[in-house]
Amino acid sequence: MRITVCRRAHFNAAHRLHNPELSAAENAATFGKCNNEYYHGHNYELIVHVTGEVDPKTGYLIDMKVLRDHIKLEVEDYLDHKNLNVQVEEFKTLNPTAEHIAYVIWNRLRSVLHTDLELKVTLYETPRNYVEYSGK
Repeated sequence: MRITVCRRAHFNAAHRLHNPELSAAENAATFGKCNNEYYHGHNYELIVHVTGEVDPKTGYLIDMKVLRDHIKLEVEDYLDHKNLNVQVEEFKTLNPTAEHIAYVIWNRLRSVLHTDLELKVTLYETPRNYVEYSGK
């Protein structure tokens, strides 16, 4: 039986959208208020989707406690209450857009999940703006 299990998570983080290859005027035109040199923050909501075959012995696709622990270690502990541009290694070379944050989260979780499991992350930057990434 193939099924998807999901777990919600939450973290708060600050960032600044900025491309050092652009002029100040180009950055302001491209990123607007999100280019504020003093940063701004979001209350991110995350949904982690894991898909695969249910283990007939346990009835689990993945133990939800194990999934919870992976999310806490790889996402919440890593990103919560951080200035993404300054404190998170990946964003020293990636502009911390919602797209790139979802990509970083996906890669961190992918590295700890069994390879038989498919992974998709849905990241809400605001209640109306979200991105999804599934490694493709």
